[in-house]
Amino acid sequence: MRYKTLGGTGLKVSEICLGTMTFGGRGFWTAIGTLDQSIADRLVARAVDAGVNFIDTADVYSEGLSEEITGRAIAAAGRRSDIVLATKVFGSVGPGPNDRGASRGHIIDGVKASLKRLGTDYIDLYQIHGLDPVTPVEETVRALDDLVRQGHVRYVGVSNWPAWKIMKALGIADAHGWARLATLQAYYSIAGRDLEREIAPLLLEEKVGLMVWSPLAGGLLSGKFDRDGNGPDGARRAVFDFPPVDRTRAFAVVDAMRPIAAAHATSVARVALAWVLARPFVMSVIIGVTSLAQLDDNLAAADLVLSAEELARLDAVSALPPEYPGWMIARQNAPASPPPKPAKAAGDA
Repeated sequence: MRYKTLGGTGLKVSEICLGTMTFGGRGFWTAIGTLDQSIADRLVARAVDAGVNFIDTADVYSEGLSEEITGRAIAAAGRRSDIVLATKVFGSVGPGPNDRGASRGHIIDGVKASLKRLGTDYIDLYQIHGLDPVTPVEETVRALDDLVRQGHVRYVGVSNWPAWKIMKALGIADAHGWARLATLQAYYSIAGRDLEREIAPLLLEEKVGLMVWSPLAGGLLSGKFDRDGNGPDGARRAVFDFPPVDRTRAFAVVDAMRPIAAAHATSVARVALAWVLARPFVMSVIIGVTSLAQLDDNLAAADLVLSAEELARLDAVSALPPEYPGWMIARQNAPASPPPKPAKAAGDA
């Protein structure tokens, strides 16, 4: 297992992060996973033994049950001080008008509830799970800074934010000396490279670590689905068709990954994960699994190193179409062509 720093901090996290969205199974979340405590205990223990020290959950997963199961599984592994535990706040956790969002009130209520469910006295990484169009970003950033100063959380991050909002939050934090956003959790896959346009350059420039969710595009890049979306019975994509994917491009990528997987005697899923892990702006990839076999296959992606030629082949087939202002920036910064040589006059040697 390889480790990278949590954004611009000195904290080391494994490049494979165990996601716990499949733990529990309440309400809507039964479509994602219904793993009980005993299976969760085994998954966490296996992941930790493999070198994973990074676990991510959220207060909305299975209506809080995922956090409860995650906390007990970490305690059963006896490794709390060795685990970088991340959770999130933002989504609806009750019927009231203030039971969601990124206001100071909801953030403070949320962290108290998460600490109790997780059975811990601190959260290593506390993330705002979505974009709040109402709450001023200053209020959100100040509330997160207060939690850091109080010792309830150690680092802060956001999820599913656009580049402009991330930069605004960073600027506010820098201006006031408040806790800086260390991470962004966002969708990214070889079939969904949209964040490369604006967000990836920002992450590299500002040293914000990227936690990738759904690196297999909801299982579509596992190699187990055909072009009509047919796949294994009970597969997540069959019951929860998310995230949105351009299937024509996605299956062109899968077709390109199959011979590479065969050459390495590995799975298409591992190739898809290895490609994401090779990107310079990726800090950690979140894997959500439902079995030990699936966990082992995903963990093995950390050991798969694709050649420069294989990466170039996959880059080409999955490349984003040109979009303004990107194509104009590329044009204006292309190497200048040398001026044409004057034509020789008749009789010149």
